[in-house]
Amino acid sequence: MDTALKDTLIGWAEEYNNPKYFQEDPITFPTGFARKYEAGEASLADVEISALLSSHLAWGRRAMIVRDCGRMFDEMCWKPYDYVMAGDYRNENASLHRTIKWSEFAAICSRLKGIYEKTGSIEGLSDTQIRTEIFGQKEDRKAPNKKISMMRRWLVRDDGKVDLGVWKNSEKSDLILPLDVHVYGQATALGLTCRRQKDLATAVEITEAFKEIWPEDPCKGDFALFGYGVTR
Repeated sequence: MDTALKDTLIGWAEEYNNPKYFQEDPITFPTGFARKYEAGEASLADVEISALLSSHLAWGRRAMIVRDCGRMFDEMCWKPYDYVMAGDYRNENASLHRTIKWSEFAAICSRLKGIYEKTGSIEGLSDTQIRTEIFGQKEDRKAPNKKISMMRRWLVRDDGKVDLGVWKNSEKSDLILPLDVHVYGQATALGLTCRRQKDLATAVEITEAFKEIWPEDPCKGDFALFGYGVTR
């Protein structure tokens, strides 16, 4: 990576790693629970569940995502852990968000209940375990698991700006960039990958490119890609 590109990416990351650009974004929901957690008014599980569910709905227009996340937390009376553990879920074929139905939401809550009955945190679960044991999806070793990577970024990165840093037993250097079609297009335009597949290997390749700049915190590059999108 040439010096000019590095400098540009660093500039974007510094500029856009700022809460003012994420006031209408699904991260606002776990952010609110993280503040309550710090004040002793919510549990770590509340933060985790809010991050897990908000990231699961994070596809499409941000305004629609935020609207539907709000509907979801209204259903939970803004007490995610209590709602999950109570076991009485809204379970119908009506849409919660785009193709995600309330019945899928109920199934996720049910699986979460089984997990929290055994452990106080989902931090130790692998991406495959989250994919299969919480979301109920088939194992796919090539899948980039964008929503899971996004949740991990929110919960692990701890610079006190946008991300929350509540998971203390995870390393920022182990995070993988959340890869979707939009991010892939930005990374390709910047020459961070030449791969055509939008898969895990591509997400890792882009992450490795960012490690040239931020070896201990490669997902800071996610804000650089956001900056590229804003400036374009």
